[in-house]
Amino acid sequence: MTDSDLRVEERSGGWALSGPAATEFALVNDYLGYLADRRYSPRTVRAYAFDLLAFCRWLQAESTALGAVTTEVLLRYLAHCRTVTFRGRPGGNVYSIRDGRNAGYAAATVNRRMVAISGLFEFRSMRDPDAVNPVPRGAERRRTVRAERGGVLGHLATAKPTSRLRVRQPRRLPRGLGAAEASALLDSFRSWRDRAMAGLMLLSGLRSAEVLALKVGDVDIPRGWVRVIGKGDKERRVPVDAEVAGLIQTYLLAERPEAAVDGTVTDRLFVVAKGPHRGRPLTPEGLRAIFRYHRVRSGVGAGHPHALRHSFGTALAEAGVDLAVIQALMGHDHVDSSARYVHLAPVHVRAAYDDARARQRRQG
Repeated sequence: MTDSDLRVEERSGGWALSGPAATEFALVNDYLGYLADRRYSPRTVRAYAFDLLAFCRWLQAESTALGAVTTEVLLRYLAHCRTVTFRGRPGGNVYSIRDGRNAGYAAATVNRRMVAISGLFEFRSMRDPDAVNPVPRGAERRRTVRAERGGVLGHLATAKPTSRLRVRQPRRLPRGLGAAEASALLDSFRSWRDRAMAGLMLLSGLRSAEVLALKVGDVDIPRGWVRVIGKGDKERRVPVDAEVAGLIQTYLLAERPEAAVDGTVTDRLFVVAKGPHRGRPLTPEGLRAIFRYHRVRSGVGAGHPHALRHSFGTALAEAGVDLAVIQALMGHDHVDSSARYVHLAPVHVRAAYDDARARQRRQG
């Protein structure tokens, strides 16, 4: 089988497997459609589509039908993901200095693939209760989603079992930019649009997808607020720094095209400024290209969009902001996500340590 026999393509705003071999994996396309119907993020659906594409291609190479997948097959696929060699990974006794691996995909990539596979077979079990789920069950989740915690019977929400198809993944603290790095990166931006987008990430903590999804009517410039639709269509209101609000206003008045080349008008706040796509909504690829260019120009190699958001969370923690406030501002589902930034606040760690030592000395 060649890669052209099975591939991923975009269809009507969604994602699906296509090619001559796609009929053998109709369940995958049904599952991807189900995720779209549940209003999963398009980026999440796309990621799941490519993860399941890799799994289906492996099944084809193993001459195994999707309906014949067992736990043993899944364990072999897990081993394959951890040991496969490809360009850039010579294998053998040659190890990468960057991540210490000599073969296989990163743990985060493997775990994401396993999540997609687990979801696929859970979907099949939902449609056909008699179908055996090959995904081995693990310990119960300690967390429940917000919808299960809410309501009159929210206290009765029970934990759900997780999949045991996981590899150990190092838990790293989020890495923000230092003051000098952030200043150098922001100084490299020249357009009002790019400076406004970077300002919303650095000083309001917006995700890159949230910035791109903003509409003109979502920004209340006089009052300094922005309405944000985050993950899972959760809405929150975030304050906007006065300087960033001024950047947005200048961009709207002096730089933002009123319409696209073909005359169509969009309500998206940030659009392409020039070229054949002038006036159309800025895409994730376009945003990545902007930051890639300015990382090189500024010399700040860590200047990714999410690093600006991490810088915002770290600054809040160092300022002593309450965890609940950090959670509300950053749109975290769980306070544990916000607590990570406290670990990045050396000022408060040192202050708490010195205070504890002072009390110990006074006590004798």
